[in-house]
Amino acid sequence: MDSVSVCSEVQDLKAILLHRPGKELEHLTPQYLDELLFEDIPWLERMQEEHDQFAQTLRDNGCEVLYHQQLLHDVLKDNAVRKEQIDKACRLSDLEHLKEYSHIRDYIEALSPEELAALLIEGLPKDRIRTEGWNLSLAYYTRDTYPFYINPLPNHYFTRDPGAVIGGGISLNAMNSHARKRESYLLKAIFDNHPLFKDRDLRRWYQPSEKASIEGGDILVLSDKVLAIGCSARTSSTGIEILAERLFGSDAGIEEILVVQLPIKRAYMHLDTVLTMLDYDKFTIYPGITQLIKTFSLTPGKGGSVNVESEEDLEKALCRALKLPAVDIIYSGGGKGITADREQWNDSTNTLALAPGKVITYRRNVVSNDTLRKHGIEVVEVEGNELVRGRGGPRCMSMPLHRSSS
Repeated sequence: MDSVSVCSEVQDLKAILLHRPGKELEHLTPQYLDELLFEDIPWLERMQEEHDQFAQTLRDNGCEVLYHQQLLHDVLKDNAVRKEQIDKACRLSDLEHLKEYSHIRDYIEALSPEELAALLIEGLPKDRIRTEGWNLSLAYYTRDTYPFYINPLPNHYFTRDPGAVIGGGISLNAMNSHARKRESYLLKAIFDNHPLFKDRDLRRWYQPSEKASIEGGDILVLSDKVLAIGCSARTSSTGIEILAERLFGSDAGIEEILVVQLPIKRAYMHLDTVLTMLDYDKFTIYPGITQLIKTFSLTPGKGGSVNVESEEDLEKALCRALKLPAVDIIYSGGGKGITADREQWNDSTNTLALAPGKVITYRRNVVSNDTLRKHGIEVVEVEGNELVRGRGGPRCMSMPLHRSSS
């Protein structure tokens, strides 16, 4: 990996961070789907097959694939990092007040780095630890139908959200949901301590401990000077302004941020669930959202402030900000209402650019993929029948680390 740098959504993809779905998905049960942000229970074996195909497709197109769990395993060999992550997991899981906390802690600390890396993602079911003879807390009995001491992270294969590389820096995001907060701290441990990252001069645009939420699915790097950020159910307006102030007040080169306000609905949980960039002047969008969004422009103000102006519409704002005479807005589902709605459920607009005008999509979105081809986009299809059950597509499942114009 030559560098950690992303200055465009569509430049040649050179290195990426993935998480291969694991046993955390097998810890989903129907009664806790809402709490863990899922709507269905996927079939893990098939999901892994589909994810492996996705990873191989990336490699076949010249992209280096790094795996989150392996990098985490590497950094957990350091005792200080290990202690910090155990402390964080216990604190975020509210274990410290339990009578049996010392027993739980002893169990966790006896794990190897590989086992600990797995536990921090898969979670810690109560039945994994023998409790005979323990003086157990009331909480153990009153919540004994809740099967975990430490929650699993079933959304972790959506590596886009906990972090986003912007230019030569990284935003280690503050996740909106408690169920996902630990993901950003695990990513921070990797960037703070892994030899691949710790000695690089990477600016930190955001931290997981921030109070205002922001998630990577809402951050689109349109060019080396312009971002688009969704103001959504997961990303707060305050978080956007904090990030804007830091970017504008640095040497990042960002001159403008287009903010797209989305309806607060799970169907539009992030900007990239309704809009992604395909080429320097081409975008795909879910047509059902076009009349529901509002667009604003953020630019640097005096004394480190941020100027906010309302835009007439998104298309005109994109043309102006990117200094283009026109942009090609391609409607998913061929622009047909019922088809677009059906394929939107399967993340038809959540494309991942491999290079300008070349994207990965789910094969099942037949009409949307054919529409992209008619507009000159090269479409590389992968299976996603089980992967899509988490409500995310190829862009959601990937955190680009390096894109290059060459």
